Amino acid sequence: MPVKIRLARHGKKNRPYYHIVIADSRAPRDGRFIERVGSYNPNTNPATIELDFDRALDWLLKGAQPTDTCRAILSYKGVLMKKHLLNGVKKGALTEEEAEKRFAAWLKEKEAKIEAKRERVLGQKREEVARMLDEEAKVNEARAAEIAKRQSELAEEAAAASGKAAGDTPAEQEQAEAVEPASEEKKEEAPAAKEAEDKPAASEEKKEAEDKPAASEEKKEEPAEPAETEEKPEEGGKKEEAPAPKEAEEKKGDSEEDKGRDS
Repeated sequence: MPVKIRLARHGKKNRPYYHIVIADSRAPRDGRFIERVGSYNPNTNPATIELDFDRALDWLLKGAQPTDTCRAILSYKGVLMKKHLLNGVKKGALTEEEAEKRFAAWLKEKEAKIEAKRERVLGQKREEVARMLDEEAKVNEARAAEIAKRQSELAEEAAAASGKAAGDTPAEQEQAEAVEPASEEKKEEAPAAKEAEDKPAASEEKKEAEDKPAASEEKKEEPAEPAETEEKPEEGGKKEEAPAPKEAEEKKGDSEEDKGRDS
């Protein structure tokens, strides 16, 4: 039965972590396994690897085949290096002491590389944090400058408004003070001129009042004109004209002669 060293996935979506397990190659990826020998978390930098070194080496010596990812993990932790040295000891190319010395030197060098990488990553994080703080400080300074500018503009507007209400600038106040005496003199001259204008008007009114009674008396003394008694003849001869005086006298004489004859 072929045995494999592989990863079993766990964790949330987009945040996985893995168990390093010894399992039958025919079993599902996240199904039944024989033994768990470690864990692998790729969400950190550098990745966090926990491994039971001796059990992983034992399964390798028994013929378990690691997957590509597990092979990289075992190489990173030195399991494959240890297996290579042990194979050399079996073949007689190396002694156990020499194999242990070589493995210790390799392990020390590997740990130095890992530590250097950790320091480099931490340094990059510190630089990134410092850069972000500098940018935030610049933004805060610009914001503070803008706020100060706005406040100064508001203060100037308020001062200008209060200055207009109270007389504005000293120069304008001086101009207002210079204009005030002239306006007072004009005000003093204006009542005098008004009085002088009112006096002739009053005298004229008195004269008119005196003239009115005289005119009324004259009207009373004039005799009324006689009304016309004669009526004007209307067009068309509707009314007979009054007989002339001579014709009336002749008619009177004729009537007297007739009476004398009759008698």
